[in-house]
Amino acid sequence: MKLIILDRDGVINHDSVQYIKSPEEWKPIAGSLEAIARLNQWGYRVVVATNQSGVGRGLFDMDTLNAIHEKMMRATAQAGGRIDAIFFCSHTDADQCDCRKPKPGMINEIAARYNVSLAGVPVVGDSLRDLVAADAAGAQPILVLTGKGTKTADDPALPQDCLIFPDLAGVAAHIAA
Repeated sequence: MKLIILDRDGVINHDSVQYIKSPEEWKPIAGSLEAIARLNQWGYRVVVATNQSGVGRGLFDMDTLNAIHEKMMRATAQAGGRIDAIFFCSHTDADQCDCRKPKPGMINEIAARYNVSLAGVPVVGDSLRDLVAADAAGAQPILVLTGKGTKTADDPALPQDCLIFPDLAGVAAHIAA
């Protein structure tokens, strides 16, 4: 099985320093939904792994998070794509859980659920925590320059084998090549 793991905010949709707190605030990055559709056409299962500490902070509740994800799933379907699953961590840094990126717990859980080795599995993110989690799990970290990506590209802690692309459409084009 071919699997790709995507962060949500800054990769699929525009990010906000004040969090995406409602379906109305969720807006796709140009070309991201079509990139997911192309990945599906090439046989990839697309799974989202996203930190959502806004729930743990009380900024929005689970019903709102579900509504945001429902909007994302509908918009992806309208573009001809499919997101197979969404994994999320609602904890804050203070909770010191194993699932919150940069720890690899959420990515390891995806591998266990899909019964796959993470070797070579692309994990796409825009922040250092996404890439560190991918690296720690033994997956292939890929940085996109959308969201926080441009700032992240300059971080000296970037994993050595990290690939860098302008956006998710660039990642999809590379995978197809």
